[in-house]
Amino acid sequence: MMYKSLVFRFLLLFIFSSFAIHLSAEPNLDEGKALFKANCAQCHNRNMKDDLTGPALGGVQERWEGREEVLYAWITNSAAVIASGDEYAVNLYNQWNKAAMNAFPNLSDQQIESILGYINAVYTGADKKGGGGGEAAVVTVAEKSDNTFLFVTLFLILGILAVVLARIISNLNHMSKVREGEAAPARPTLAELLTSKGIIGFVLFALVVLGGYTTVNNAINLGRQQGYAPEQPIKFSHATHAGLHKIDCQYCHDGARRSKHSVIPAANTCMNCHSAIKKGSQYGTAELTKIYASVGYDPDKGSYIEDYENMPTEDIEKFYKAWITKNYLSDNDLSSLDRKGEREVENQWQGIVTALTNESTGDESIAGPIEWVRIHNLPDHAYFNHAQHVSVGKVECQQCHGPVQNMEVVAQYSPLSMGWCINCHRQTEVQFTSNDYYKSYEKYHQELKDGTRDKVTVEDIGGLECQKCHY
Repeated sequence: MMYKSLVFRFLLLFIFSSFAIHLSAEPNLDEGKALFKANCAQCHNRNMKDDLTGPALGGVQERWEGREEVLYAWITNSAAVIASGDEYAVNLYNQWNKAAMNAFPNLSDQQIESILGYINAVYTGADKKGGGGGEAAVVTVAEKSDNTFLFVTLFLILGILAVVLARIISNLNHMSKVREGEAAPARPTLAELLTSKGIIGFVLFALVVLGGYTTVNNAINLGRQQGYAPEQPIKFSHATHAGLHKIDCQYCHDGARRSKHSVIPAANTCMNCHSAIKKGSQYGTAELTKIYASVGYDPDKGSYIEDYENMPTEDIEKFYKAWITKNYLSDNDLSSLDRKGEREVENQWQGIVTALTNESTGDESIAGPIEWVRIHNLPDHAYFNHAQHVSVGKVECQQCHGPVQNMEVVAQYSPLSMGWCINCHRQTEVQFTSNDYYKSYEKYHQELKDGTRDKVTVEDIGGLECQKCHY
């Protein structure tokens, strides 16, 4: 029994050491990049060299050299480090006008290491091709980030060692009994050893542990789609509209200020501008004609086609092909279409058909709403109200959706996880000043007036109550 216990402890030690190896894996720069965009890029410049809302992060490890554990503590909870009286932390806090840095208690040491590795790679130029000696370091990190083969090999080697050790212990037991003059029992064969209750019990235990670990990790990521950037029926550039032309987000997504949903803008919102702007700066007629075809707009006459819903598809095709042909001729200074022009017109028409065809039902009727692909999608059991955040909380769209004004194709910028939302509620300061919505919080107003309180966070007004999001 003693020897069996030793074998069992040996195998348990192997499991936990394997997890320790996993936790101490090399930093993953791809993971670091994603985590930086989701958690840091709102306040820190992405070139790592220039200040933004927060200081430039290039060389941050050198500035905290020899105090890495304090740096990690600073990232997870800067307020606690400041409260401890750390001289460097206090000076940094004062230098930046006492602007509180968001806490990130959900980041593991491994994730922080990946973020710092990515910051250093960008700062030194090692993330770019031709980056000299730094590039080799990036390649090495990327190769070491996946240790699956190493883990499998270790399991096999230690599994064989465990069997050999069990066999040796069995032989030692046999020899001990022979020396003591006892009747030595028959030594178990290898098959009997591998099918013993102890080994089977251990295998089942290991499977439950590994299965539970895998299930929990996969469940945490269930429904997450950070970075999701689906192809849309129309190539709409937020960089052109929100960036170049400075169109306010709420002009198109007008529901954000007054309802739960921000709403997808209807085609008539597009027509407010594109009844006059009939050619796109990048795609010419290719994308704008899709809008015209969906609503039945005649761009030549500047009016809507009567009884368009009942117009045969063949007539719609002729009508918009003529519009595309006319503009292709003028744009390319041609007197008649060459074969290349014919192919372009046909390609643009097929693009219209593809964009306005309902893939789920196969409905090919051109007239009808544009079916945009949804990007941000919270679970049904999670309640989120845009108006509460935009109109009452005065939250900027970019805080959750990232720098959409720079995005050609919009992607989900933030993880939109429960932990991410809770952390935001813990750190975000409520704008009490000149905000009638918060008049009823007399106690907090008085404390702010008396100087006993310097801010009120969403957490203070019940932002962490379960019923706020799950009722």
